Amino acid sequence: MQSTNTNAYDVLIKGGVLYDGGGGEPYAADLAIQGDRIAAIGDLPDARAQTVIDARGLAVAPGFINMLSWAVESLIADGRSQSDIRQGVTLEVMGEGRSMGPLNEAMKQEMRQRQGAIQYDIAWTTLGEYLDFLARRGVSTNVASFLGAETLRIHALGYADRPPTAAELDQMRALTHQAMQEGAMGLSTYLIYAPACYAHTDELIALAEVAASYGGLYISHIRDEDDHILDALDEFLTIARQAKARAEIYHLKCSGEANWGQLDLVIQKIEAARAEGLAITADMYTYTASSNNISSTIPAWAHEGGFEALLQRLKDRAARERIRPEISLPSAEKVLLVSFRSDALRPLTGKTLAEIAALRGVSPEDTVMDLIVEDDSGIGAVYFKMSEENVRRQIALPWVSFGSDGQSMSSEGVFLRSNTHPRAYGNFARLLGKYVREERIITLPEAVRRLTALPAANLRLDRRGRLARGYFADVVAFDPDTIRDNATFDRPHQYATGMAHVLVNGVPVLTDGEHTGATPGRVVRGPGWTGGETR
Repeated sequence: MQSTNTNAYDVLIKGGVLYDGGGGEPYAADLAIQGDRIAAIGDLPDARAQTVIDARGLAVAPGFINMLSWAVESLIADGRSQSDIRQGVTLEVMGEGRSMGPLNEAMKQEMRQRQGAIQYDIAWTTLGEYLDFLARRGVSTNVASFLGAETLRIHALGYADRPPTAAELDQMRALTHQAMQEGAMGLSTYLIYAPACYAHTDELIALAEVAASYGGLYISHIRDEDDHILDALDEFLTIARQAKARAEIYHLKCSGEANWGQLDLVIQKIEAARAEGLAITADMYTYTASSNNISSTIPAWAHEGGFEALLQRLKDRAARERIRPEISLPSAEKVLLVSFRSDALRPLTGKTLAEIAALRGVSPEDTVMDLIVEDDSGIGAVYFKMSEENVRRQIALPWVSFGSDGQSMSSEGVFLRSNTHPRAYGNFARLLGKYVREERIITLPEAVRRLTALPAANLRLDRRGRLARGYFADVVAFDPDTIRDNATFDRPHQYATGMAHVLVNGVPVLTDGEHTGATPGRVVRGPGWTGGETR
């Protein structure tokens, strides 16, 4: 890195107002970049650079961190990460519950068979190898991942609904050691879904304590976000305590109108744990609708043995009779079908479950079972189950960061074969436009802190998340008066606007609102990384 006593730099960002990530008052300053690092910040009237960016009228901030990204396949299809880069995201943190490694041959074969519109070779085995594969292929954002506990379970047990044997648990712990040393951010769970939900609390503690021994985070889609959310929160806190782990709740929410009022108790329980000394945080997306596969509404027991076993049960009359009353659906009018594998079913995209059931003349429950069989997939769906008031209250919590819980997509090519939740295109811009500028739920300095320094500290990132000399030059510049989300549930493939410039590791990726095509993204390693200094 070039010292600050010279006036020649690679990039100079002039005339902007800096929000350095600390949450304090912004200030006018220039920012100079040499190589991949921030070299100088301040009044730099004599500075020269190969690239000069005029940031007058713009907020200049650290690059945003997407704490829950599902870009695991979309970045293979298109490494430009368009929908997130255009909102200022410079780090995609992947691996909610299931990660892209470690894999065995059976898992690789299943992945090949279950691929949808995005087709790819599986040229890796471990999680670290997958991340390196992405970086070699070329990505515009930096990439990181948690290790999925479900992936460990499938690796050792397949899709069996039983506790692991002592030998199987030892294998899972050994794989956790390996992934942490390769740079995983910690251990993740999503305990609503099968086979992840087959894991008991003691199994999760045994794995989380390995991740914690490296300084990794335990992060969880807790076991219930509906009627039993307080019990699920108790389990989460038990795991954090007994594993001696810092811990985060994925996409904090109280789901279902009957449960909206429980948010007070949820917040009280979390803040009591924080006061006790537990390092507990959460993240969220800025919408009142969630999204996952419609197959997740099928009871957990019916998933034992994997997807092919589920299909056979759904084709069996006796099994269907048992499954039907156990399907967990909200009102069918509040379930939007957005993603099909089959060309024949794709015309149903954008219709509600109620509309499709009426067209077919059968119940919503039978429609769910029939569609899964016909599509040979879990089928992507959106569920309108949350409260706008609760979204606002959660945004105001100082220990909450943000994640899209979506892919990073392009509004072209293979991505147009299905719809998606608009959070894939608007989650971060929506925070800055709707909730900061329009509704003033939090200030802009606080929003920047929660998008940058807070998640960077929770992940224990090395020299990222702040504008400071010597830090990696992940830098964004946006117009706080115009930044906004444009994606809707009817038309989700709409880029956010108002983000002018994005630099990743010192390289301009977005210039004057247009993607440069550059792919300077790197693997960002967790605190257990044993491969060298650079993380």
